[in-house]
Amino acid sequence: MRMLVVSAFIFLTSTFANADVRNEAIIAISELREAGGIHKMPDEMLSMDTTFVAAEQYLQLNDRENANRYYILTIQKARVLATILLERGSETSVKTNNQPQDRQQSSAPSASPGHSVSPSPVVTPESTPYIQAVVSPITTPLPIVQQYKTTSPTTTEQTASDDDTDYFPNDVTSEKLVGNVSTYIVRKNDSLRLVAAKLGVGRQQLAHINQLDPKDSLKIGQKLKYNNLKIVPQRMKNGIVINIPDRTLYYFRHGKLTVSIPVALGAANRSERYNWKTPTGKFRVTAKQKNPTWHVPFSIQSKMEDDGMEVITSVPPGPGNPLGKYAIKTSLPGILIHSTTKPGSIYSFASHGCIRVYPEHMEELFKEIKINMLGEIIYRPVKLAVTEEGQIFMEVHKDAYSKNMGLDTEARRLIEKQNLSERVNWAKVKSMIKLKAGIAEDISL
Repeated sequence: MRMLVVSAFIFLTSTFANADVRNEAIIAISELREAGGIHKMPDEMLSMDTTFVAAEQYLQLNDRENANRYYILTIQKARVLATILLERGSETSVKTNNQPQDRQQSSAPSASPGHSVSPSPVVTPESTPYIQAVVSPITTPLPIVQQYKTTSPTTTEQTASDDDTDYFPNDVTSEKLVGNVSTYIVRKNDSLRLVAAKLGVGRQQLAHINQLDPKDSLKIGQKLKYNNLKIVPQRMKNGIVINIPDRTLYYFRHGKLTVSIPVALGAANRSERYNWKTPTGKFRVTAKQKNPTWHVPFSIQSKMEDDGMEVITSVPPGPGNPLGKYAIKTSLPGILIHSTTKPGSIYSFASHGCIRVYPEHMEELFKEIKINMLGEIIYRPVKLAVTEEGQIFMEVHKDAYSKNMGLDTEARRLIEKQNLSERVNWAKVKSMIKLKAGIAEDISL
């Protein structure tokens, strides 16, 4: 039976512990996404995600009864959608009763350091007034059909409309590059790791270009050459695109790239108990918070216990809060875009699934992002661009999450799809695939 009857499940709320039912809901959503649900039934997935968002908000308000109610509804919806997928001949087995995925979950958003390498500079605090949105308490149950509007912004907070945000078709070849081949002047308290994080380049790569030892200390005023040219992934007119392999967040407004910043993403290594890889998928911005409280995810609490540490359930705003000063919550379960107290981790795979942004850059990004704005996390280790002048650029990254992607096959597919086989230097293509340097390079003949 595909129709969900809310009242039929209310009695179950007293029999479930929040942690267990919440984890089961997270698993259900994740498995459906892996099975391709977001592409095969996007509207139904949006409805299910909205139900989960409502549960998260009730949990934040310590309303466990309603939180459990909506977690259970999420699970039931997921089971119905799994059945539909199977009926449609899906080749992917979707299970909703596996062991919990220990992806970072938080009812408060988190951020990580980033920087702008876009030709258009990031807006400065002096030029743009600060706008803060407050999450409004929920006083009545939310409609199940409501899509990503579970937070009411303040009167000064603008929201993005569907009319302004549309996804482009898959595999649209980019025409744009972002970044520079330039020189960075070392500032006070800079280290090689921190400079690499700011610029969105590898620390080893930065050291190699400047003939330095990665352990060398830097001097104020020292000049460092760098190359952080990247291909802009064309996905939407207005919104956020995060490409996991290149660890970069792209923000588009009115069809133009406004900001490009390096980010930290979920740790690549997976243990038997903990999987903190950042998921792919489309999302909406559901909330914005300044000085958020960090509600420690159950998976991290479990890790604390395993390591013999004191188990902490929440961290108030302040210098010890790993979310920093700003957090943006997305409709992807447990995935936040937030500042960080570990700026040196930027441009690496070091988080528990969330997207960390450099503190200063997060402050500016926070002002730009609107409630209900669209976004997408993608996984493209190979990108191709054909500029207006006819130059062909390619960018190759490591398959960080071991998705067993044939980088050479993917590169050839992209090139042949654009009928560019006779115009590229295949020796250069082969060399780039071998090096996986993560830099956009000209492969034109």
